Amino acid sequence: MAFELVTGLAAKDYVADLKLCRVLFEDNKHYPWIFLVPKKENTRNMTNLTMDERFQLMREIALAEKVMFKLFPCDQDNVAMIGNMTPQLHVHIVCRKAGDPEWPDTVWNRTTGKYTPEEKTRIIAKIKAEFDALCADSQYGQI
Repeated sequence: MAFELVTGLAAKDYVADLKLCRVLFEDNKHYPWIFLVPKKENTRNMTNLTMDERFQLMREIALAEKVMFKLFPCDQDNVAMIGNMTPQLHVHIVCRKAGDPEWPDTVWNRTTGKYTPEEKTRIIAKIKAEFDALCADSQYGQI
């Protein structure tokens, strides 16, 4: 069996592929938000990753945080792995600002608002370009 995204994640917009993870975009204009999904079949949680894969995931999370902080300056980024509703390991990276619609509460199943197709295309391209630029940086290992 090859790596496949579960239904909820398959509906997200593709950004890029890193060494371990696929980067996906959440279309919520209130919160800049991406997902990292390990490209390994049957991966529901961290116990399904080897120790080397766990370290690689941490490097890719650090890279993703740097990308998002650079493009979307914020007061706090939220990094979370919550698989109660989506049974495939995925890491949320969400940029938050004091005073956003849900601050300081969580964003799960709350305020939504979609980008226009043009805005979404532009933002995804910016995120992809920043990943491409930073992937050459050796501090992240082989990304």
